[in-house]
Amino acid sequence: MSATLNDDATWTPFRRYRRSLWLLTLRDLRVRYSTSVLGYFWSILDPLVMAAIYWFVFTQIFDRSVGEQPYIVFLLTALLPWMWFNGAISDCTRAFIREARLIRSTRISRTVWVNRLVLSKGIEFLASLPVLAVFAIFAGGTRVNWLLVLFPLGILIQAVLMVGIGLIVAPLVVFFRDLERAVKLILRFTFYASPIIYGLPDLRELGLEQVGAFNPLAGIFSAYRSGFFPDQLDWFAIGMSAVLSLLILAFGIFVYRRTERSVLKEI
Repeated sequence: MSATLNDDATWTPFRRYRRSLWLLTLRDLRVRYSTSVLGYFWSILDPLVMAAIYWFVFTQIFDRSVGEQPYIVFLLTALLPWMWFNGAISDCTRAFIREARLIRSTRISRTVWVNRLVLSKGIEFLASLPVLAVFAIFAGGTRVNWLLVLFPLGILIQAVLMVGIGLIVAPLVVFFRDLERAVKLILRFTFYASPIIYGLPDLRELGLEQVGAFNPLAGIFSAYRSGFFPDQLDWFAIGMSAVLSLLILAFGIFVYRRTERSVLKEI
């Protein structure tokens, strides 16, 4: 693998980086599904089970409505991107540790080991979108509108956010191994602190709508949902998500550059 990543010395650094990123991403996907019988279906089974549980709780058990109807579509528009976020950030905690020997032997920027996780999980996310489309078509009450054009914007902002967090987490875990477990706890808290099983408008009666907008995931989910539920559109939250994601990316690049040499020595 290292020979593959270091060949074609006449290529431009960007082209070599792009090629290495794609090869590593394909390798991740092949390894993940090579021994799996169900393969692709595992990438959609988890969010479907979670969506079914929350749908049952909030529509069949509790007489309290959150979000919008059809609730299953409302859930999936945030649960599917959440699975991308959760999976990528969790894997980033081991990005530099798991491939230590290969990382030391390559000359390309080590950011590729974070970006390939974001990209491979992103491909799984895109592969799960047909499930959302099926529910949107067959669940009564769903009306797609022109705000669906914001869906790619949500993908872009989320990718920037995850790369930034990954560049912070991946090197720091090398020095502080307990951070890996801490990240899992933070992700669990973030799930309930983010508008996934509820929407930003549901926080209005508590006076927390503006506070919730400072969660970078809030604007991202707003962009995803607006194409199906126009009332979920919140431009302030989307703007905050874009700004915070760029700031986190800048900080992530700073952390990565300051720790790169130390990481190579430590692993």
